[in-house]
Amino acid sequence: MFKVTRVDHIGIAVKDLEAAKKFYEEVLGLKSAGDEVVEEQKVRVCFFPCGDSELELLESTSPDGPIAKHIERSGEGIQHVALRVDNIENALATLKEKGVRLIDEKPRYGAGAASIAFIHPKATGGILMELSERK
Repeated sequence: MFKVTRVDHIGIAVKDLEAAKKFYEEVLGLKSAGDEVVEEQKVRVCFFPCGDSELELLESTSPDGPIAKHIERSGEGIQHVALRVDNIENALATLKEKGVRLIDEKPRYGAGAASIAFIHPKATGGILMELSERK
């Protein structure tokens, strides 16, 4: 078994990370935790701590990246909701055992040195859900 401990972050797809960051910093008064490029996912991200959770801005680094495709399909905005889990390996095994449709059957590297895996939106009522385990 596994335990969901909290909402880890909400991922927000943006076309222009620098322009988006200005809104979160200058209008909302949030402080950036810094930028990171995740080559495997063709994305540049910036986290904004917000209470017990974070907002993650995601900008595609490639026209064929998942964020670029999301923006092309749906426009800018919420792309995924991430849940913090205590043990991602157990979480994936449990979900697979229960017949939940997964995008990732094994964890992969995510921004902030997290281990992540995605649950398919068809299993969650249309929401792309990420599982995240941070050490």
